[in-house]
Amino acid sequence: MTSSHSEKRVKTQPAVVLGAGAWGTALAVMLARGGVDTTLCVRRPGQLEALATERENRTYLPGVAFPPQLALSSDWRAAVARAGTVVMAVPSRYARAAVESVAQSIRNDAVMVNAAKGIEEQTLRTMTEMMAEVAAHAHAYAVLSGPGFAAEVARDKPAALVAASRNEDAAWTVQHLFASRSLRVYRSADVIGVELAGAAKNIIAIAAGVSDGLELGSSARAAVITRGLAELARLVEAAGGRRETVMGLAGLGDLVLTCTGELSRNRSLGLALGRSGATQGLGAEQEGRPVAEGVSNARAIRSLARRHGVEMPIVDAVYRTLYEAEPPKAMVEELLSRALKAEF
Repeated sequence: MTSSHSEKRVKTQPAVVLGAGAWGTALAVMLARGGVDTTLCVRRPGQLEALATERENRTYLPGVAFPPQLALSSDWRAAVARAGTVVMAVPSRYARAAVESVAQSIRNDAVMVNAAKGIEEQTLRTMTEMMAEVAAHAHAYAVLSGPGFAAEVARDKPAALVAASRNEDAAWTVQHLFASRSLRVYRSADVIGVELAGAAKNIIAIAAGVSDGLELGSSARAAVITRGLAELARLVEAAGGRRETVMGLAGLGDLVLTCTGELSRNRSLGLALGRSGATQGLGAEQEGRPVAEGVSNARAIRSLARRHGVEMPIVDAVYRTLYEAEPPKAMVEELLSRALKAEF
């Protein structure tokens, strides 16, 4: 598919976004602005009423007005039944339940797009693997990932993402569906690489936040990012992904953004942890508070690394700090005291 006629046909297919958090709302707004018949699905009745009345998501994405053509719905099954593209933007820990609730209504010709960055803790499946299991009849499965903060993307600030699918036509479709004057979308066939990089970088960002919270300096942060990138590469390659994916938007690009950006939820959590030294209550989900995916994924990525026999010392250290009450300073001291070795 390369013609402008095909591009127009992509835009005329109805799309539905499951999940009205910051990223789901931003993607729905972008699609609607691009002329796509888009429905944003909301779970809580109170939230739906507020969004419909205010025509913006003041809880998760304040100051971004909804386009007039953006529809809202709490009837997820009805919305999904008419959609050619189903975007799953629910946090990874709740994603399976969300997809299961609408699976029977998903069209056979639908392309399912994962926009969440995480893997299942119980099964260690990626989100596209989970969707392919729960909605096996769908036409194709894809992932949209990369360095993009919801608040910036929704305000048309320049950004670049990557759309990956094993189905070349599906990757092309997602690429052209989300591309705009301010959002450049590349495509890839390395689904596992894109998804694992997107999930694991959140844990490295917590470590970078801890480093900043302890005021260890810019050099320490750079070391965390660089060695974290090496951990991502080892995991992705062991799982069958490509090293070049880790060096691209879904890996290095997203890692740098999440480890340094002021809008990063995972870095912010690490900052609080480094400054206070207390883990209790950090990362706990609260209504109206965005989820830091790195908290739950520290356990999942650690388990996946062990399954593949991959060494991920930064991930291990973050896990122990979050779940075994290891003080942040002890985490740093342990990483610095590791045996010296060659870099590559």
